[in-house]
Amino acid sequence: MRLVLDTNTAISGLLWHGTPGKLIDAARSKHVSLYTGAPLLAELRGVLARGKFAKQLEVRGLNVVEVFDGFAALTTIVIPAIINPTIANDPSDDAVLATALAAQADLIISGDADLLDLKLYQGIPIVTAAEALTRLPQH
Repeated sequence: MRLVLDTNTAISGLLWHGTPGKLIDAARSKHVSLYTGAPLLAELRGVLARGKFAKQLEVRGLNVVEVFDGFAALTTIVIPAIINPTIANDPSDDAVLATALAAQADLIISGDADLLDLKLYQGIPIVTAAEALTRLPQH
């Protein structure tokens, strides 16, 4: 199963052990494949470097580079498709859609209301991490 995680879902999965973390674990155990692109990786790196994540990184004994490199190593990087602007409230969300389209993703996973409100993009369901877990193949 091919998954594209939005940046907030990826960060939640990488820094906490909740539901998004189970998606990261599924990728580590090769039960799913994660896809990303340069715009999403750039956003991830920038967001991870924000002060509000410093404490959680410290608690986990990690730094921004380790977390970023670990995520990048788990993913297949694609060149995002060229798409028409779709998310007026947050055009950076279009990068998630463009990446999913290029990756021929089975699911887009997000906690972002702008993306979730779409429900479907070019045939690709947009779901929460909890919903994604219910759709994963049982292992």
